[in-house]
Amino acid sequence: MGRSPGQRPDFSPRQEVRMTRKEFRLPLVATALLGTLLVATQAQAKPGPQAPHELHVQAQSTLNVAPDMARLNARLWERTPAVAQSEAGNDAQALGDARERLESRTGDLIDALEDAGVESRDIQAGSLNVRPEIMIQPQGDDDAEPRVRTQVERPVSVTIRDLEHLPRILDALTAAGVDALDGVEYDLADRDAASDKALTQALERARQKAQLMADTLEVKLGRVVRVEETQAPDYTPRPMMMRAESADAKAAPQYRAGEIGIDAGVSVTWTIEDGS
Repeated sequence: MGRSPGQRPDFSPRQEVRMTRKEFRLPLVATALLGTLLVATQAQAKPGPQAPHELHVQAQSTLNVAPDMARLNARLWERTPAVAQSEAGNDAQALGDARERLESRTGDLIDALEDAGVESRDIQAGSLNVRPEIMIQPQGDDDAEPRVRTQVERPVSVTIRDLEHLPRILDALTAAGVDALDGVEYDLADRDAASDKALTQALERARQKAQLMADTLEVKLGRVVRVEETQAPDYTPRPMMMRAESADAKAAPQYRAGEIGIDAGVSVTWTIEDGS
């Protein structure tokens, strides 16, 4: 049948319900999308906290400190007579005699050091070292059997807590007939205190640099926000410097300890306060 103009088409109740759901579904989806866009737009438009203006400074400093102690290392040794290599295993008596002489000399050296004012706790006699030595053969004697000897050795270390005693202690070592003096190293009794002072000096230098930069740029320093140690305070003990004050060979040598340089480095960051 035909329908007159303006007349609604015939639908079943189920079709009417389906149409109603479809008609309302699209507006809900569009509304959700619109809400999401609005939230995103507002989030983008809302200004976040600005990063603070900062002033970054690196500083290094060297602290020169006069040493107040020293350490020295000496060595004593004795040797067995040279024998043919094939007989080297039969020199037990000679080795025993060499060791006995060495122990006697070591005892005399320790006594001499104590007489020179060194305390027993500052004297360390190392363990015995035994090693064979092959003698150099004369030229043109290629058929001769190599000759060997055995060296027994003991190191002796001395800590000197009063540098005024150094010349007397060196004289005692010379008089005792040490076979080798490996050298004297100047050091500090309280390394931690010197290292702390070097680090403090580096931090003060960093603050001076930062203040100079702030004054020049006409800005105001704020609070410290970051500190980093770029170079830990460290140093190497100085070797002994020795010279004679006179050309006279009998003149007493003069010892100069000099100074020990301790380097430290820091990195510090300040905020720059807003002048408004």
